Amino acid sequence: MRLRLYHHPDGARVAYREIGTGPPLALLHSGLLSHKEWEPAVEQLADRFRVVLPDLPLHGDSESRPRHPYTPEWLAEVLGGFAAEVLGPRPLLAGHAAGAEILLDAVAAGHIRPRRLVLMSNRLHAQSPRARMRLAFQLAARGAAVPGLDVLLSYGAGAMFTPQRGMALTVRRNPEASDLIRHAFADVPGNASLARSWAKCARAWHWEANAQLLELYPRLDMPVLLLWADQDSMHPLAPAEEALALLPRGQLRVLPSTGFLMAYDDPVGLARELSAFCG
Repeated sequence: MRLRLYHHPDGARVAYREIGTGPPLALLHSGLLSHKEWEPAVEQLADRFRVVLPDLPLHGDSESRPRHPYTPEWLAEVLGGFAAEVLGPRPLLAGHAAGAEILLDAVAAGHIRPRRLVLMSNRLHAQSPRARMRLAFQLAARGAAVPGLDVLLSYGAGAMFTPQRGMALTVRRNPEASDLIRHAFADVPGNASLARSWAKCARAWHWEANAQLLELYPRLDMPVLLLWADQDSMHPLAPAEEALALLPRGQLRVLPSTGFLMAYDDPVGLARELSAFCG
């Protein structure tokens, strides 16, 4: 896969990789990770799609300078520009966790109109069940706005998110998930600029339940697949079932024996579900 760059009009850049031929299918990773979240499933998908793997802003090789606002509105706008230039009209789009939330914001704002939409395990309209973890991250990230604390907290993040945590995010304890975490946090320790950017994002992010999505679901006239892991404690099934009842053309599929990192627990099953829905 070759590294390519999309340059947004305000100077922000989005790094992305692509492989395969066919209709473009973009996969948006979860927060704190990178495009490598999808690596185990890419080979199966590349036989049928031009698979596009962006690094979201603040992740991987994409924009991380603190001069940008990093609000949900800005992230949705950047994603819309990326989709228009790289993917073309009416793309196939899939997102997981924070990637799915940004995707929903972009659709709600009219920046993107997907031909088909895949929402993998995420909060949807509900409150995150891990309130203490969310609050701890929010406070730590906000503290990075304080000079001196930015460097200290960047080292703390590197010490907290060790490669071993990657295995814990899979049901099958896949050791390859350790490399995913190692890659995602390789440039974090000592990176004060990135810490300050994350602080801006933490202040602006919609941490509470997003009840406005309940009004959006009935207006989504494209086919929507809710693809959930059956053993992801951070994203229970109940909100997906509630959303399904409001989606005009919704489907719900649950991938058995998978946790937060579905691609590392069952890459073949994940690729099969995406191909069946998007193909």
